[in-house]
Amino acid sequence: MSISLDEAVELTRTGDVWVFRGRSVPDRAIQFTTNSPVNHVGMAVVLDDMPPLMWHAELGRSLPDLWSGAHQRGVQLHDLRDAVCVWANRYGQRAWLRQLDPPADAEMERAVLRTIARLDGTPFPSTAQLAWRWVRGRMPALPRPRVPALPRLGRPALPRLGRPALPRPGRPAPRPTPATPAGPATPAGPARPAGPARPAGPAGPAGERDRALETAYCAEVVAVTYEEMGLLPAGRRPNWYDPGRFWSGDDLGLAADARLGSEIEVRVPQR
Repeated sequence: MSISLDEAVELTRTGDVWVFRGRSVPDRAIQFTTNSPVNHVGMAVVLDDMPPLMWHAELGRSLPDLWSGAHQRGVQLHDLRDAVCVWANRYGQRAWLRQLDPPADAEMERAVLRTIARLDGTPFPSTAQLAWRWVRGRMPALPRPRVPALPRLGRPALPRLGRPALPRPGRPAPRPTPATPAGPATPAGPARPAGPARPAGPAGPAGERDRALETAYCAEVVAVTYEEMGLLPAGRRPNWYDPGRFWSGDDLGLAADARLGSEIEVRVPQR
């Protein structure tokens, strides 16, 4: 089944997934390592009367980021039609649409906006970082062994030895000085006011993800956004996901009885 780009833009809704397949050497490498026919993934964002947008991450900066208003690399929010045309005509990619069922509700859309505000502009990883993070995402997370605390060893306290003071010959022994009686207790002054509390960093799963996502590639962006929408289980490492996870040949395991439909090929006009 195939539809035109105009029809796809008209049909797409927030949460729908767009997957792409290219023929370049990097595209083939991604397809081979992930054992899938796709190498790029983005998510549609369709809000109120705004034109449909594409939320994804890429190395190029050919289009203006509609959140920041600047041309930037990494995590970006683009006009969906323009983004698909760039990937089809400039990068030589074929495009498919997978629709989310049931559609995203208002709370999910608010979660999408919060995620965009937090992640937009995150840099794209280098090739070496991308490969290493993908490999780490498939390694089991082993718990760190706890080393028992050892008792602190020190020298035993020895009694201080000294000679008793002896009176010198020809001089009387010094008289003991009477103890000075204690005076009245001095009232304590006012308590020192505590300084301003230091603001704490982001806590919880979102904060941990932000620290981990110093760089981000396309599948991580979509996965983190899906998790914030409540469509993916929390706690899974973002680098466990790759574009092939969003292909119909893989089981993404969406929550809340949600599912992604089969791929619909999109015919993109040549420019």
